[in-house]
Amino acid sequence: MSERKKVLLIAGGGTLGTYTARELLEKGHSVDVICLEDKVSCHPNLTFIKADADLKFLESYLENKHYDGIVNFLHYTTLESYKPFHPLLTAHTDQLIFLSSYRIYANEQHPITESAPRLLDLYKDEEYQQNETYALPKARCEDYLRNETDNSKWTIVRPVISFSANRFDLVMGGWPIGCAMNREPLYLPEMCRNLVAGLDWAGNSGKLIASLLFKEAALGEAFTISSAQGLTWGDVADLYTELLGLEVKWVDMETYLDKYPFIKAENNKQVNWQFIYDRAWSRDIDNSKVLAVTGLKKEDFTPIREGLRTELLIYQERRQHQK
Repeated sequence: MSERKKVLLIAGGGTLGTYTARELLEKGHSVDVICLEDKVSCHPNLTFIKADADLKFLESYLENKHYDGIVNFLHYTTLESYKPFHPLLTAHTDQLIFLSSYRIYANEQHPITESAPRLLDLYKDEEYQQNETYALPKARCEDYLRNETDNSKWTIVRPVISFSANRFDLVMGGWPIGCAMNREPLYLPEMCRNLVAGLDWAGNSGKLIASLLFKEAALGEAFTISSAQGLTWGDVADLYTELLGLEVKWVDMETYLDKYPFIKAENNKQVNWQFIYDRAWSRDIDNSKVLAVTGLKKEDFTPIREGLRTELLIYQERRQHQK
């Protein structure tokens, strides 16, 4: 077993953090998690700290502490809001993992590699450039890391959508469970049916993120986080039908938007951009770079079908306990 390392997960109580922590614990490391959720540790090497990980709290918490690795799962809606955090975090760790997203990629290269063109560089619509609060700020933060900071400290990760019992995505949302439980059909756009889904089980994503820690070759580099199983949205919908009894109806875009008008609503531009600049594109991933650095192989990942079955069982067990 490798030497035990000490890792801090900031905002690590959610989907990605849970599985990253699990993988680190299985490797024999010690994990502290700052999160807003009420969580109780069931492992001697796992500690939860309930707190809002704002700058003031982190300054106090990190005083006189040093971590071998910090994974920051917080999302910053602007570059300026992130800048004060970076020197603080890097001063207290040997490796900082910054959470970006596969959504930074444009639709110019297939399969997508880490050097693929980005939305920030190609799409110059003024309203989009000034107001988009997810993909573009992440890309700007990446540029800040590369151009204005010491690249011997950081690693950028760009996860695809990572589903778990906390989140089930099928094209644009977490409707599959509710529709199946209510015995209502879920309408999906035919144009997305044969597009490769930017989707993976959170367990695979957590394995990849945890495996990038303590790797010298990961420093100063960006990695797309995906097991690259290549399922289309149609394949994923079929899994929900098989495992959950979900009825799916593939319809034209006019009917789809009529069923879910919030996607095109003028006052909901973030969702509209999410569909136009992500879900409406094929997100086939070349994950050879992350596999080379982590040493993981295709057979080390759980098939999406099995990951989905696992998370549906967890979800159902939770519902039973809540009754």
